[in-house]
Amino acid sequence: MKINLINIFTFIFFTTLSFSQSDDIPEKWKNSGTALFLVNQSSFSNWSAGGQSSISGTLKIDYNFNYSDNGWDWDTKLISNFGLNKISGSDFLKKTDDRFEINSVLGKKFNNDIIGRWSYSSFFNFQTQFAKGYRFGKDENGNPNRTEKSRFFSPATVQLGVGLYWKKSKDLWVNVAPMTGKIILVNRKFTRNLGENETYFGVKKDGNSRFELGASIRSFYKKEIFENIILENRLSLYSDYLDKPQNIDFDCTFNFLMRVNEYISTNLIFQFVYDDNEINRVQIREVLGVGLNFDLSKIRI
Repeated sequence: MKINLINIFTFIFFTTLSFSQSDDIPEKWKNSGTALFLVNQSSFSNWSAGGQSSISGTLKIDYNFNYSDNGWDWDTKLISNFGLNKISGSDFLKKTDDRFEINSVLGKKFNNDIIGRWSYSSFFNFQTQFAKGYRFGKDENGNPNRTEKSRFFSPATVQLGVGLYWKKSKDLWVNVAPMTGKIILVNRKFTRNLGENETYFGVKKDGNSRFELGASIRSFYKKEIFENIILENRLSLYSDYLDKPQNIDFDCTFNFLMRVNEYISTNLIFQFVYDDNEINRVQIREVLGVGLNFDLSKIRI
């Protein structure tokens, strides 16, 4: 199925706006969000030291839905990122970012005031990507080529768990779920030609899904560490009871937002990922760009 990226971005953007704050929303609901467009560009002409011209752009939309009433807390975060890079002389556009994630935690506070920040909880997490992902290389004649490695809903990961939720504010919380079910969904196109001992994101030959049962820890922290410099840290840990529980998957992201003014900011992202179903090494991603920043919570529909 061919994915129309313009339609996807339009859907996400206007769906997000439709949930932005209005005067009719009760105080128990608190919504906030940002849209950020990052751009990086370099150009060379008759430059003696050499270099390749390039341009890249990334669209990031983060939105939060927070509900609190009568001991209930429901916190949902939507994360959507997509970026492309074009290098002079290259035959292909290359992705610099591609992520769609929904993370939702529902908690009910204990009746004991001594542990008032703790709640019973259940959580839901969904992750996939927007567009096809490729591995780039060269054929036997030295010509550049690419091999498709992933696509929309391949993989897609769904987690559902129950446990305990500690929340100081919407900017600082930890959820511990010792009983977490996880399903990995993939397209059979990628498993059809696997060897008997090979897997694709943990899914075996001719399969299209993998079920896991394990424990999950998720946390979020946001703070203005210096004037106009905001740090966001997201951490996710997961251990599968049914297969190599000692191999803990993790996804740790540090996002530094440095505001120049209301609309212009610099964004620096460091992300560290380990999942031995994907690759038995730590994956590292770094993104730095100057962007246009929009506060979606101020928009009235």
